[in-house]
Amino acid sequence: MLDEHVETTTGRISIGTMHLAKGLEFRAEAVMACDDEIIPPQSRIETVADNSDLEEIYNTERHLLYVACTRARDHLLVTSVEPRSELLDDLQISASRGSGEKIDGIS
Repeated sequence: MLDEHVETTTGRISIGTMHLAKGLEFRAEAVMACDDEIIPPQSRIETVADNSDLEEIYNTERHLLYVACTRARDHLLVTSVEPRSELLDDLQISASRGSGEKIDGIS
């Protein structure tokens, strides 16, 4: 399991949060539970005071999801149930615009 010490071992599965994956690279990666109310967390949305706070939450979560989905070198699996996070649509738009990052598996 990845923790604040972040150790990965070849030939083993590592489990961690999107926050801990930042700066790392994996041959294959699964980003799971990209569901509505999970990304971004409903608990954070319920605490917003105004639209600028809401926009900041969405931008932060969008960036975090993007970083998480670009840690995979060869294979990426993104899972969700309906309703899925609307932020997945943003990733599709980024990939289709040729941002230079390869984001496969998002449909």
